[in-house]
This record gives sequence, C-alpha cells and structure tokens, in this order.
Amino acid sequence: MWSEALIGFFIVVGASFALIGSIGLARLPDFFSRLHGPTKATTLGVGATLVASSVYFSLRGDGLSLHELLIMFFLFITAPVSAHLLAKAALHLHPPRGGDDAGTEL
Repeated sequence: MWSEALIGFFIVVGASFALIGSIGLARLPDFFSRLHGPTKATTLGVGATLVASSVYFSLRGDGLSLHELLIMFFLFITAPVSAHLLAKAALHLHPPRGGDDAGTEL
C-alpha cells in the first residue's frame, strides 16, 4: 500500500513538472524564456517519473533496479549542457524577442 502511494506520488509530481515545462515552452514570449521550460521543469518531471519507475521495478521482487538512475544521471548531465549550447547559439543568431522589450538588442 505505501509503495503504491509512493510510486503514485512520484508519477503525479513528474507529470505536473512535465506539464508546467511544456506550458512554459508553448506560452513564454521569447527564445530565452522558453529555454527554461524544457531544461528545468521538464527535466525534473522526467527525473521524478524515473524515480517512480525505479521504485516500482525494485519492489517487484527482481532485485534493485538501477537502470533508471543511470538514465536520470545522463539526463541531468546533458540537459544543462544542451541548454547552454542553445543559449550560446542564440546569442550569436539574435532571435526575435517578445514581450515589452521586443525589438531591442541583447
């Protein structure tokens, strides 16, 4: 009973963060603002979902399941690096900015 509640909690938290990140990606006004949605909230959402998966497969009786932790480690290493590279490329390409300061240079 407690394991199902724990797994359900991590799935709900993961889905909530993934939803918030996806809404941020779709709704925020410019490239630099939209970059935060998938790199922060969605990465945390995927991490919580992977924790739920790890707990589920560990409690099935097949032993400790650490595959998901390896995926999560790889995701947490690569997401900030890819966000940094996207931001650096955008600084050189000068994408259009939205919001109140639209049309101004960086």
